[in-house]
Amino acid sequence: MTSFLRFLFRLLFRFRIYGQEKLDVAGPVLLIPNHISWLDWLFVGVCLDEDWRFVTSSAAAETSWLHRRIMRSRRTFPVDISSPYAVKHIAEHLKSKGRLVLFAEGRISNTGSLMKLFEGTGFLLLKTDAKLITCYLRGARRLRWTRHRGWKQWFPEVSVHFSEQSPPARQFSSTTQGRRALTAWLRDRMVEQQFQVERRFGPQTVLQSIAENRRRRPGFSVLEDMSRVPLSFRKLTIGIEVLSRQWSSLLPPAPQTVGLLLPNVNAAPVVLTSLWASGHTPALLNFSAGAAAMRTCCQLANIKTILTSKRFLERAKLDLAPLEQSGIQLLLLEDVRQKISPWTQIRAFAAQSLRRPFPNFQPHPQETAVILFTSGSEGVPKGVELSHANLMANIQQMLAAIDVADDDRLLNALPMFHSFGLTIGTLFPLVRGIYTFLYPSPLHYRIIPEVLYDRQCTIMLGTNTFLNGYARKSHPYDFHTLRYLFAGAEKTQNATFQTWSQKYGVRILEGYGATECSPCLSVNTRMQAKIGSAGRFLPAIEHRLEPVPGVQTGGRLHVHGPNIMKGYLNPDANQKFQALNGWYDTGDIASVDSDGFVHILGRLKRFAKVSGEMISLAAVEDALAGKFKHHGLRTEVAVLAQPDPQKGEQLIAVANQPSLSLAEIREVIKTAGHSNLSFPRQLKIVREIPKLGTGKIDHRTLQKSLSPKPETK
Repeated sequence: MTSFLRFLFRLLFRFRIYGQEKLDVAGPVLLIPNHISWLDWLFVGVCLDEDWRFVTSSAAAETSWLHRRIMRSRRTFPVDISSPYAVKHIAEHLKSKGRLVLFAEGRISNTGSLMKLFEGTGFLLLKTDAKLITCYLRGARRLRWTRHRGWKQWFPEVSVHFSEQSPPARQFSSTTQGRRALTAWLRDRMVEQQFQVERRFGPQTVLQSIAENRRRRPGFSVLEDMSRVPLSFRKLTIGIEVLSRQWSSLLPPAPQTVGLLLPNVNAAPVVLTSLWASGHTPALLNFSAGAAAMRTCCQLANIKTILTSKRFLERAKLDLAPLEQSGIQLLLLEDVRQKISPWTQIRAFAAQSLRRPFPNFQPHPQETAVILFTSGSEGVPKGVELSHANLMANIQQMLAAIDVADDDRLLNALPMFHSFGLTIGTLFPLVRGIYTFLYPSPLHYRIIPEVLYDRQCTIMLGTNTFLNGYARKSHPYDFHTLRYLFAGAEKTQNATFQTWSQKYGVRILEGYGATECSPCLSVNTRMQAKIGSAGRFLPAIEHRLEPVPGVQTGGRLHVHGPNIMKGYLNPDANQKFQALNGWYDTGDIASVDSDGFVHILGRLKRFAKVSGEMISLAAVEDALAGKFKHHGLRTEVAVLAQPDPQKGEQLIAVANQPSLSLAEIREVIKTAGHSNLSFPRQLKIVREIPKLGTGKIDHRTLQKSLSPKPETK
């Protein structure tokens, strides 16, 4: 019977088994699969010897004749899940050298992703010597026999993947602590396995993901912008095909680095992916940095051609004359569009309809996919090379950690020249196959909430600065559809958490990352969240904390993982990075608590040494955030450090409101529990606090503006 079922599954579902030899282990052993469909037990069962038994609910077995036939047999271990002795009976069977299959979620997933695990599983791991094997059912979420609301197929491709044995720790101070810790540990193992399987067997590049989504759902509207003209996967792939043909005649022979200067519109991801399809490497330029900074970036990346839009340049009032004077060619998309003949469009449509998309060029996963430039808030911008494998790894890490559903709708107003806006705001939904609305500027505080309300978006990205702006201008009902609100790029302040929680009933899920990490390293989720932290590390990310003199808690954070960049374009910076053998020095001071949550204490360069103590300038700014309001205006306060002949360094407060006093600032810091060493010794008033394109305070520019000018003779 088992052989026949395997043959049938191979015929209908192209069924494959990976790691079956790992099941050849004597009891006691516990096998934990994810539970996604009604057929999971069959897919797992055909891989097992006859002595394996499935833990089932004795109450559910009595609901019908069919349930009774399936759930009460020689291959099942029925228990009364409402009885406090159920786990005890399972433990006794394991202690007698039994081999059991247990669906730790206790139910079929309603989301299509891994749901919570019941702590009884952690109790079994704590109280028995059972070996643990996890199982990942890949593709089963697309079966018709599931509970989630997403799209389904009659015969999707399904495979079963078994892990190596994982020995859990069993030394804990109490049973309660051990049960909870081992349940969380088990979930981490299952998330890690999902990531590793998808990374190995899933698409290796974003282009492959788009091609796969186009094959499955060609008419699904995946992109929309302010033109209100949705772009389906079919139209997207045709657009990529058309433009990739154009680049062969309009651009120098591949491979070349091509600058991309576009806002968040449908054309931006189409142009980006078409450059990949034609063998070129896009470099995304920060148009908010000014022409001089862009010219520096072009020289660093050896960019000779920039793709942009005449309409965008006029609306943004960008003067790119310095770039043209340095020999850089501007190629306007309006001109490119006029050169596309109807015959080219027909050929692209026919090609995309009759064969697999993008057969002419498929980039190697290890090749450079995109070049991004750091903000330069602490020095000259660095050119960061991210490979296709880096981008896909980070996307798959996020997909393993959070439960994104097929009907989720994402609003992205973060610019694509920022890694958060590119990877998570644009490429993530293209790979996952969910709707995305691209909005051209995050600074339109009144319009963005209305767009989210109108398009009924469920996922939004933001920074602390932008989220405060939306909160000041929006209606309390604008965000009623929001399931996920991810914040990053800068520290989210306590006042921001409170505002969104109290006004909108929305919990901000803060994450942490860096451009060099594609960018995400850690994130809070609805399953595992701790306010004030940056969440837990994503799967497959290793970390270490190096001691820093004067810092009592935590250390300098170094990370390693498949999402870490290829390297820098800057020779000196790249030499230092390569010397670390794949590890990346974040330059941030962080601590990791006993539950695995990351707490960012601030950048090492944003610590001041006052009387021998290390003071976090970011922590002082966080204490001051949102505490002042003068004459109906929002007061912003930045904190800098300057040399002090007696104490080493002293803190300087910089505010944008003349009515603010130094005494008020010190009182707030004292109330927040900081020591006297955290008190600013001076208060300086400026007209406006300078900001970067992501909304973060530009401390470098602010510091330079306050530095004394050298005397001229």
